[in-house]
Formats: sequence, structure tokens, C-alpha cells
Amino acid sequence: MRFKGGDYDGCNNCRVGSCDSLLPGLHDDVALNCLAWVCRSDYASLACLNTRFSLLMKSGYLYGLRKQMGIAEHWVYLVCDLKQWEAFDPTRNKWMTLPRIPCDDCFNHADKESLTVGTELLVFGRELFDFAIWKYSLVSRDWVKCRSMNLPRCLFGSGSFGSITVVAGGSDKNGNILNSAELYNTESGKWEILPNMHSPRKLCSGFFMDKKFYVIGGMTCQKENAIGGMTTRIVPLTCGEEYNLQTKTWRKIEGMCPNVNRAAQAPPLVAVVDNQLYAVEYLTNMVKKYDKEKNCWDVLGRLPVRADALNGWGLAFKACGNQLVVVGGQRGPEGDVIVLHAWSPNSGSKGGEIEWKVLDVRENVGLFVYNCAVMGC
Repeated sequence: MRFKGGDYDGCNNCRVGSCDSLLPGLHDDVALNCLAWVCRSDYASLACLNTRFSLLMKSGYLYGLRKQMGIAEHWVYLVCDLKQWEAFDPTRNKWMTLPRIPCDDCFNHADKESLTVGTELLVFGRELFDFAIWKYSLVSRDWVKCRSMNLPRCLFGSGSFGSITVVAGGSDKNGNILNSAELYNTESGKWEILPNMHSPRKLCSGFFMDKKFYVIGGMTCQKENAIGGMTTRIVPLTCGEEYNLQTKTWRKIEGMCPNVNRAAQAPPLVAVVDNQLYAVEYLTNMVKKYDKEKNCWDVLGRLPVRADALNGWGLAFKACGNQLVVVGGQRGPEGDVIVLHAWSPNSGSKGGEIEWKVLDVRENVGLFVYNCAVMGC
């Protein structure tokens, strides 16, 4: 991999000590390997040093190099104000404000889904006449409209793996529950239609585990005989489905969902750490771990905040590197705050209790987490 900027072409054409070097005294290939370890919260400052650093930061080269070297910083992106996204760097305990999305008011105030893939944050919502997707790029540090799905939707399940993300199920603009799925590739910027799932579902959750995509929970539409003809009603799903990217096939897994969705209940709160699946049980506020062999769930311990108060809404439960992160609101003597808690499953639980660590407390942002996503790059 070579970085090309300005009149400079190739890492090996630079003399040690040259005034054109990125870091005086070092070949550029060595300098680039050093710069790959710099915290990405410093990238904006590095871009201001000179033209060559500015070109390097705008090229996105360092993100590709970090991926090759296995370097990743996991940041939490969240919005507690309908118009403003923020990013939190747990390593430096630093908050950063993203530019506002240049969308219409309808998109600002409508319900939204979000996910991260590669170096992009995708936000899905509804504009005045149709669904829309806005994309924030870490490289350009701005928002642009993303290409629409082949079948636009909301209330879907999603999961990301490297430079791809899969969305499955959901509801179209007419309210029809979908069994279709699509794959988005950040490198091509295109959506690809995947085979249909076995069951239509909305308000479901998705994730990658062991390099396969899963979708669990949600609601589906069931036809029933009734006086005067057939009727339909919305029923919860306890099954999950596994999509194999190699064979391009779906496999149904009965009883995989730990909770039965009820009316007004949020999609399952799930997260994967080290290829192990964890979930929140809303009614008891307990964290559970999925046993792949037995297809059952083991109770680990209690959440640091309440999930039952709002049926799982307004709370984020995410994987952040090798930790589980819970982001939720708490009322205190000095006002409402958003608290970020973390726990590493590798540390285990003691006596059925999880020792959560407070990462940070965010004041004056309310109690409700509208959207949250974690990006590692």
C-alpha cells in the first residue's frame, strides 16, 4: 500500500532527513507505520500541520493501514438531542461533536435507525416524501446522502462486519412487514439484494457472530380464520435466522430469542463480544449470555440502569471492543444525566453480580438515548 500526495509518489522515493519527509529522519514507510498508532482524535490536528499531512488525512490511507496492522479504537456515537450527534472516545475520555446533518425537519424529528460500517456512520430515517439515508464519513468528516436500498425500509435488524453491513426485515413505507434482506458495501457504496428470510419480521435485531449474520426477535403478521373471512394480527417471533455469506442461505433457529416481544417493546438489546452473544431481558433488567451448543440463555447479572421503565427504549447496549457498554439516563440530585457503563465479559461475574465501570457522565442532554452505534477503526 502506498500513499501518494502532491508531487510525492511512493514511500521509497524519500531520502532520510529530506525536508519532504512526513517525519524528518525517517523513511515515509516507517513514518506512516508510526502515524498509524496515533489516536484518531488527533487526526484533525495533524491535518493542520502542513499540506502533506492534510493530504494524508483526507486520503483515508491511515485507516486502511490501521486495518492491515490490526489497530482499532472503538468510539461510541450517540444522539440524545434529535439534531446533534456526538462521539465519545473511551480511551481519552473525550467527547466530540459531529457536524449537523443537512437534512429537512421531517428527517430530524422522525424515528431513525443507525449503524456503523468501515469508517462510515449511516443514519436511516424518513424525509417528507420517502425514506432517506445520511452517511457520515470519518475521512471527509462531513455528511452526504447515501444511495438508497433497493427496497427502502425502517424497523429492520442490522449488523456489520468489516466493510459490509446487512439489513434484514423491517417495514416498507406502506407498513408491510418484509422478509427481504440487503447487503451494503462501503467500498462500492452499493446495495445488493440477498435471498429472502424464512419469516417476515420488523422490530427485530441483527448482528454478526462467527462471520455469519443473524437476525432475532421482532414481530410478524399472521393470518387467521375469522367470521366473515381471513384476518391478520401481529404476533411476536421467538425464532432466529442465520445467514451464511458463503452459501448465501438462511437457516431458521427455533427459540433463539431470549424475550418475547410485547406491544410497545423495543427490539431485542443484543451485542456480540469475542463471538459470544449477550442480551438484556427487559422485565428483569438482567444480562444474559447465549449458549450456542444448547441454544439457551444463562443469566449473568444485573444491568447498571433500568430497562423495564420504558420497555427497553431509550437505552443502548453495545459491544465496544472487548467490552459491553450500556448507555442510559439517570436522575440525580443535580439533574438528568446520561451515564456510560462498561464491563468486560472476560473478567467474569462474581456471585451473580456484574461489576460495571462508569466510563463517563454526560450532563444536560436529557435521559433518552435516541440512537447509538459503535465504530472500531
